[in-house]
Amino acid sequence: MRRAALAALTALLVLMTALLVLMTALPTANAQRAAEYDLTTTDFQLRDPFVLVHDGLYYMYGTGAASARGYGCYVSPDLEHWAGPFDVFTAPDGFDGVRDFWAPECHAYAGQFYLFASYYSQTTGRRGVSIFRADDPLGPFEEITDGHITPHDRDCIDGTLYVDDAGQPYMVYVVEWTGTDDGIGRMAAAPLSSDLTRFTSEPKELFRADDPSWNPDKVTDGPFLYRSRTGKLLMLWSDFSPQGYCVALASAKSVMGTWRQQRARLYTKDKHHADDGGHGMLFTDLNGQLTMCIHAPNADAPQRAQFLPVRDLGFTLALNERATVQTWFMRCFDFLCSLWPQKD
Repeated sequence: MRRAALAALTALLVLMTALLVLMTALPTANAQRAAEYDLTTTDFQLRDPFVLVHDGLYYMYGTGAASARGYGCYVSPDLEHWAGPFDVFTAPDGFDGVRDFWAPECHAYAGQFYLFASYYSQTTGRRGVSIFRADDPLGPFEEITDGHITPHDRDCIDGTLYVDDAGQPYMVYVVEWTGTDDGIGRMAAAPLSSDLTRFTSEPKELFRADDPSWNPDKVTDGPFLYRSRTGKLLMLWSDFSPQGYCVALASAKSVMGTWRQQRARLYTKDKHHADDGGHGMLFTDLNGQLTMCIHAPNADAPQRAQFLPVRDLGFTLALNERATVQTWFMRCFDFLCSLWPQKD
């Protein structure tokens, strides 16, 4: 009886000691975790930001996040505190890309992670888009396309992935104004093979930089596609308006269909925003809020990632702020246009 009591007392003491050690260790572990996320977006410069939400964390990729030739990202639990940068792809010896490692986007697709990213090829003497694959958002990524997947005879950048309702993947990308005969940028797209290693047909031009009535410039930048709550396919893209770099919107029935430019821009320098900015993309945060990520300002250093809540109006998108009178009238015009059938 005395032995049993002693054994029970010993077991109790061991359990209490273990609990004490655990309680002591928890603050230390939490302090170490907090120390990992010791940056804010004001601490680092980033262009062309792209956010992937995965397993309760935000992975933000962008131009300037890598410490060497290649691509990198930052990681955050809350969009406020960040860790990094982490190199997700570093160009090995003999790699064809030599500079202009721009605008990496990471997409979860078919159980793996795919990086759509641009670089300048020493073989073709052009910028182009390649696709890389990894088992983890932090890589390491490996190139799965045979060099640039985009045409080799012109400068192409800013490739993005869109998968339609039938499961068909597409790449939408920019044909830079530097690679066109008339010096006007284009937006183009092509269907991808199921393994994302090749185009399955020739690319199609979707629209020109000078298609919008408000646009005096020649640039097409940063496409991102989004299906609205009413099923309308919208594209965010960037160019220069009289107010500076901005985020524009276009709509279509399908990726390869006819794109209609909207009058109201989603983001522009105005009374609500002191800086111009763009290269926007959308994600849903961990609280369920649709959010746009852009870099701003565009030209005046330093450029930072900014996060803006967005409302899905069905026919268009709007920021969570009171629209100017001009924007309100343009949005009314866009709504009336949305009632007019579009060609496929």
